[in-house]
Amino acid sequence: QVQWVESGGGSVQAGGSVRLSCAASQYTVSGNTMAWFRQTAGKEREGVEMITFSGLTHYSDSVKVRLTIAEEKAQNVLFLQMDDLKSEAAAVYYCAGRSVRFSELTLSQSVYTYWGQGTQVTVSP
Repeated sequence: QVQWVESGGGSVQAGGSVRLSCAASQYTVSGNTMAWFRQTAGKEREGVEMITFSGLTHYSDSVKVRLTIAEEKAQNVLFLQMDDLKSEAAAVYYCAGRSVRFSELTLSQSVYTYWGQGTQVTVSP
């Protein structure tokens, strides 16, 4: 059974950085297309950034934060580094993975099969 363990969330000061991690089991991070999504209360979940199995990345223009998405093959972990955080970056962040090896650059939720439980990021003034 595919499972994710997300970590790295917490309270961060505006202008600061945070690195989120998504450790996978029964799923090879580097061999699949994965993404990060986020959701704030009362809003739809939105895509943040994705990475294909071949290393191509795509991020959402509406996410106003500096992003770096990366994988650690040895640990089978997906990371999302966010820098220069602003209050609007506060949300619950989810990692997600596709069940098929498509290289299309999409942040459509419907194509992602596996989802983590989410990790909360809070941005303080």
